[in-house]
Amino acid sequence: MAGGITDTGELYSPYVGLVYMFNLIVGTGALTMPKAFATAGWLVSLILLMFLGFMSYMTTTFVVEAMAAANAQLRWKRMEKRKDDEDEDSSSGVSDSDVLLQDGYERAETRPILSVQRRGSPNIFEITERVEMGQMASMFFNKVGVNLFYFCIIIYLYGDLAIYAAAVPVSLMQVTCSVTGNHSCNVGDGTKYNDTDKCWGPIRRIDAYRLYLAAFTLLLGPFTFFNVQKTKYLQIMTSLMRWIAFILMIILALIRISKGQAEGHPSMAQLSGIRNLFGVCVYSFMCQHSLPSLITPISKKKHVNKLVLLDYILILAFYSLLSFTAIYCFRNDTLMDMYTLNFTNCEIINVAFIRYFLGLFPVFTISTNFPIIAVTLRNNWKTLFHREGGTYPWVVDRIVFPAITLIPPVLVAFCTHDLESLVGITGAYAGNGIQYLIPAFLAYCSRKDTQLVFGNGTVNKHLSPFRHTFWIVFVLIWGFSCFVFVTANIVLSESKL
Repeated sequence: MAGGITDTGELYSPYVGLVYMFNLIVGTGALTMPKAFATAGWLVSLILLMFLGFMSYMTTTFVVEAMAAANAQLRWKRMEKRKDDEDEDSSSGVSDSDVLLQDGYERAETRPILSVQRRGSPNIFEITERVEMGQMASMFFNKVGVNLFYFCIIIYLYGDLAIYAAAVPVSLMQVTCSVTGNHSCNVGDGTKYNDTDKCWGPIRRIDAYRLYLAAFTLLLGPFTFFNVQKTKYLQIMTSLMRWIAFILMIILALIRISKGQAEGHPSMAQLSGIRNLFGVCVYSFMCQHSLPSLITPISKKKHVNKLVLLDYILILAFYSLLSFTAIYCFRNDTLMDMYTLNFTNCEIINVAFIRYFLGLFPVFTISTNFPIIAVTLRNNWKTLFHREGGTYPWVVDRIVFPAITLIPPVLVAFCTHDLESLVGITGAYAGNGIQYLIPAFLAYCSRKDTQLVFGNGTVNKHLSPFRHTFWIVFVLIWGFSCFVFVTANIVLSESKL
């Protein structure tokens, strides 16, 4: 869920941007949502999903507004620099009286320019340059705020990598391990397997998982030490596979329900499951950190907020359809952390190719994203410690930064493969900061800076529909309350054990 969508300067239509945003948001988090729905109850889950979707849309408009403000400031600084350079050229060889006359003329000329900006120039707030969130943080936050931003996004990317590093070996283990020798036909049938159960011969399931984790690390880990770039064709391939897999799962579940073979009897509400559901939902709506790469190449941005709203409505409907078909098709105790694994059971689908395609779907898509996110995290580490004019020694640049990027998430994945908890914790903490707190602070600080530079009458053409300060305060209170709620929930849950 990190990394650029397209190279800078490659424009596409608003509707293509709509598809890209859908593909960006609907990812690994959606595969863990059915289990979270079943754990929290369908009514609580639906209400929370709708509310968090609304909150994510609101903060998305905050980021778009901050992007426009950042573009305006960069454009204004270049205008001022060009003006200063012209002043230096014109001031050489002229008298003091000429300079005074020139200064007075420039002051007179400056007022109309500012008044034009206050009336809302069609160009000054146009989003034409890709300004990443880190750059916006440097422009609008103080030093403490910038460091907190990088801390938050680094923790989130670590969680992302740990989820990916665990999801691939889990999928491979579940598909290839079979206690009864029926080629994974028992996966998702309600049979509970322990990590100590046999996989092949003397090899236990946990041993197979760790072998797959080691192979995953050896195959994809070296990419962290180099530069990789997502290609257009790789994106098309992974997007196509994602659509095929999700549509297949919805259709198969609907067929099973229509035949009267549904086994699910979900409860309305179970408060104990809200913590993980909250984290999964936050993680599943995450796109704020990639918005600059997504929004900037859109050719016509006049109605960008309406298009984003349409995207969120479609995503909300899609998540609801996926989760409701899942919780009514399968019993709560048979739903897997990775929903695709429920379709590797021969009773659900007897076509071997479809079973293996769905079972291994996370392997293909996650494996293509892991190196990109790892490089993104490595570059954030470099930016955090970078000092202007300084360079890193070769060992630090090529060995230390990639190593501190790769080793921690692999260790986490080695210790646990509980994907629901990994997604829940990542979303509830780091995801909470990126999706709620940082966009709210960006909107507040960018508005203050815009008024300071351009005057109180200036109107940002991409101003959020939630322009009243109340909404920023509401988001901040909500974000900090979520930190407290999730932490208290974890502490109370642990104390009961």
